[in-house]
Amino acid sequence: MEKEKRIIIYTDGACSGNPGRGGYGVVMLFGAKRKEMSAAFKLTTNNRMELLAVIEALSIIKHNQFGIDVFTDSKYVCDAIEKGWLQGWVKKGFKGKKNVDLWKILIPLLKQFNIKFHWVKGHAGHPLNERCDELAVAATESGPWAEDTGYLAQQ
Repeated sequence: MEKEKRIIIYTDGACSGNPGRGGYGVVMLFGAKRKEMSAAFKLTTNNRMELLAVIEALSIIKHNQFGIDVFTDSKYVCDAIEKGWLQGWVKKGFKGKKNVDLWKILIPLLKQFNIKFHWVKGHAGHPLNERCDELAVAATESGPWAEDTGYLAQQ
């Protein structure tokens, strides 16, 4: 029996200052195909970049017939989803929570796909996690920097 094909996504966010300039990095794998993405923002937070990396990766997937594994070094993102915190936040109307704009973008994507989140320790030598960090840091340092309008709106 052939092993189920899955889309593998590694994500990372970075911020120089928190808040400060930020960026995210993504590495996506499907069979022999590989795609890397990154972007930078003028003023944001690390948690926003961690979330945005996942959102941007899931947003470009066109079909939902494959399972997806997302690897992140963000306990914030991983635990919110895998431990069910996000469901509680939704029930309470996100009272007292930050990054509501991004969580509201992510929720329909989570419903659209069969996704399993995995936490990996950051800066521990995992090649794909390290590559995401390189992409995120390079974006943070070199731009071009977009406005994180969601961050500005919550201020």
